[in-house]
Amino acid sequence: MDKHPPLQDGAQAVAYIHSFSWLGSRPGLERTQALLAAMGNPEQKLKFIHLVGTNGKGSTAAMLASVLTCAGYTTGLYTSPYIHHFEERMQVNGEEIPGDELAAITKWVGELADQMEEHPTEFELVTCVALEFFRRRNCDLVVLEAGMGGRLDSTNVIPAPEAVVITNIGLDHTAQLGNTVEAIAAEKAAVIKDGCSVILYEQSHSVTQIVEQVCQAHHATLTIARADRVVLEEECPEGQRWNWKGESLFVPLLGGNQRHNGAVVLHTLEAIAHKYPVSPQALREGLARVRWPGRFEVLLRRPWFVVDGGHNPQCAATVADNLKRYFPGKTPVLLMGVLEDKDRAGLCQAVAPLGCAFVTITPPSPRALDAQTLAHELAQYGKPTFAASSIPQGVERAVELAGEDGVVCALGSLYSVGEIRAHILSKKGE
Repeated sequence: MDKHPPLQDGAQAVAYIHSFSWLGSRPGLERTQALLAAMGNPEQKLKFIHLVGTNGKGSTAAMLASVLTCAGYTTGLYTSPYIHHFEERMQVNGEEIPGDELAAITKWVGELADQMEEHPTEFELVTCVALEFFRRRNCDLVVLEAGMGGRLDSTNVIPAPEAVVITNIGLDHTAQLGNTVEAIAAEKAAVIKDGCSVILYEQSHSVTQIVEQVCQAHHATLTIARADRVVLEEECPEGQRWNWKGESLFVPLLGGNQRHNGAVVLHTLEAIAHKYPVSPQALREGLARVRWPGRFEVLLRRPWFVVDGGHNPQCAATVADNLKRYFPGKTPVLLMGVLEDKDRAGLCQAVAPLGCAFVTITPPSPRALDAQTLAHELAQYGKPTFAASSIPQGVERAVELAGEDGVVCALGSLYSVGEIRAHILSKKGE
């Protein structure tokens, strides 16, 4: 007998998927492999670019998918988490999965999953649903972002991909992946398979050495994505213009880190060009059209209001650099909400000294740290601190404190970004 009611729309499908937690589940690929086998192994009928890393996966994936779509390929994009609604997690050619299609696929996959002795976890179910969606849409190439880690991540069931992309690696999910960047790098590099191309974000020598060793063991070709080959020509609050081998490329994403991510994208496209060529025009159009909300995104101008989903010390340091880069001489109001299991002390140390005041919020997650506790911890910095009872109240308080000529920066968790964006955009009439 089914463990779930009939799934007639996207909301019911999402509720069913969310009913299965990963907590208490044994790590491993066996459940995903068994479910995919029952489904007829849709992953075997697809080609992939597999992305792992700590920071920058989403932006990198969005750029790759946008360019490949403009080049005429039917392109799947799998990312997590979502900003506004679940369907964002799986897209084809920039369009999210429709609710009725999500319901139909989830019903079929769920009936198979319910017959298994050990039921798949939430992320394993989502991955299997996405792979079937991409198969049904006959994708030429799927840009597949890993959820957490790599070796035991359910996305690692795919055959050897066209390319493995390893973005910036830092300390996150340390309880599951290890407490050094080298240990985490080893977990993520474990997705490298025999003979594939590997593109690595330029980073520390110790991380690079680990990836090099894994590539050698698998006869995989390694390319270090040198950011100095992507020359910054100009930048403004609308985005930045790069020069890459004589091509002038506009990208509507902010931050010096995006130039590094862009280098990864450009090197990846070169690595797969023998199978998936991209014209200069498609490259220009794809980068110009890319959208990736919640990554140092400007939502207002009076005051300046920037939202960033950064949730670890490495992300916070990038946000701090960007605040100094784009708003020199201005001291921002920081609107902050964090999850309890993140390194909030390190996150706060990276960005709090820049703030003139703090407004705290509670992210919409069962793992959230409550706003009052965060406000108490931020009080040590000796700045005015206010705990908001809701995200909209926090946004309004931060805007009020900043004044028309000031800056608000919201950060700490991707889980808060959707509600922050929705509140501000509704006030703008969008």
